[in-house]
Amino acid sequence: MNANTSSDFTEAEEPIALFRLWLKEAAESEINDPEAMTLATVDAEGLPDARMLLCKGADARGVVFYTNVESAKGRQLAAQPKAAALFYWKSLRRQVRFRGAVAELTPAESDAYFATRPRDSRIGAWASQQSRPLESRAALEAAVKTYESRFQAGDVPRPDYWRGYRLTPVEIEFWQDRPSRLHDRISFRRASPESPWKRQRLYP
Repeated sequence: MNANTSSDFTEAEEPIALFRLWLKEAAESEINDPEAMTLATVDAEGLPDARMLLCKGADARGVVFYTNVESAKGRQLAAQPKAAALFYWKSLRRQVRFRGAVAELTPAESDAYFATRPRDSRIGAWASQQSRPLESRAALEAAVKTYESRFQAGDVPRPDYWRGYRLTPVEIEFWQDRPSRLHDRISFRRASPESPWKRQRLYP
């Protein structure tokens, strides 16, 4: 496949390169958050759970995101470190699905990204007990003021419970809308992250 076009994506041989190309094209056409993805996990009872978040990196090792490890998804990933992710770009009528194992990033990687966040977002990471009961909006705003006072004009370090994750896929599927619901779909699978990818075209 030509590196500068995804028009004949069904002939692609390497899925991560194709995904990065689609993500770049989405950044040029989507009105909001082209890097938004649905992350699906399972809880202790095996009940699926899903939410939208932002992908903060994509390379040959997988897709990266950050969260509070004490949140619902953090607890679920600690118990069952596997997940699925879905990107959907309405402007392009495309979607990409990932499935695979999830592992935490190193503290240095999490520190480096946290330092790039706006100061208010870093304060928010300290103030929010993500996914846990909140008595009122006023209580959240009070927590924000507490941490603003604590850090004042100084640096806002990363809380230990705020960390990064990488989903390393063993399956990636690409879907492109076509007329009469005769969509184009290709699936890439591999036995392990060290194994070569195998491509298969799928019925729509």
